Amino acid sequence: MDVLLQNEWIQTVANYSVTILMLVVFLAVFETVTRYNNWEEIKRGNVAVAMATGGKIVGTANIFAATIQHSDGLLVMLMWGIFGFALLLFSYFIFEFLTPGFKVDEEIKNDNRAVGLLSLLLSVGLSFVISASITA
Repeated sequence: MDVLLQNEWIQTVANYSVTILMLVVFLAVFETVTRYNNWEEIKRGNVAVAMATGGKIVGTANIFAATIQHSDGLLVMLMWGIFGFALLLFSYFIFEFLTPGFKVDEEIKNDNRAVGLLSLLLSVGLSFVISASITA
């Protein structure tokens, strides 16, 4: 296996495959913590949900990009990626906690685009901080 992963083409496919798999898993986790069905809302044209979900996708991809740059193996990349995702998920709960005047999930479900945009920017912005901290 190590010999295979020394080939740059195979390493790229492996990194890509693991990242896509983890993105699907992480989006499923986000789906369970929100009070709405992300994909149904997006299908209905809810732009706020699309922005919030897009921010999580970009944030997760950014974290995995950093793990790929700083890791010498798939297992280390995966471990740092999961850790970074956990921090990103924690950020979502902090966002809800820091806005006691309204419920973030309800506002996003109601297509409040200002809250959706803020959620997007929070996910992407904090993913840069998380990514910069990865030193595998």
